[in-house]
Amino acid sequence: MPTSLYFLRHGEAAAPDDSKYPRDFDRPLTKAGLREMLCIADGMLRLQLELERIITSPLVRAQQTAEIVADLLNLRKQLVTEERLGCGFDLRKLSATLPEHPGCERVLLVGHEPDFSTLVSELIGGGEVAMKKAGLARVDFAEKVARGRGQLVWLLAPKVLRTLGEK
Repeated sequence: MPTSLYFLRHGEAAAPDDSKYPRDFDRPLTKAGLREMLCIADGMLRLQLELERIITSPLVRAQQTAEIVADLLNLRKQLVTEERLGCGFDLRKLSATLPEHPGCERVLLVGHEPDFSTLVSELIGGGEVAMKKAGLARVDFAEKVARGRGQLVWLLAPKVLRTLGEK
């Protein structure tokens, strides 16, 4: 079971537009979102996370976010898409997903709001958590991943990650 879970919210995505993106699923990152994610990924590289797996939502904007991070961290082979991360990702879906990746102790999940804020709050036993676009949280576990068993190690705003990436 993981000892560290990282939650990365996707970068800035195109606004909903039925004529361009009939399905919310298809909304991509904006040009600014792509540039920001390159800088965020560089900041993550500097954090030396030592990730063993990247699990992403199948939605286009999350896929693009995960691919940028995976490429910069040289983890493309460790990148997998998980349908459960697409919408309504919760503790039940997390508990079903993690056993499919045995031996991975440091796992990055790439997904959406409000799922991540709610899930991180639940894992740490409460409190208000706000995951900004391109924000990154780390939750550690001494034993099993379960409600109230996690410790919020940090919640980094995109500005902090961009600053790390610029150095």
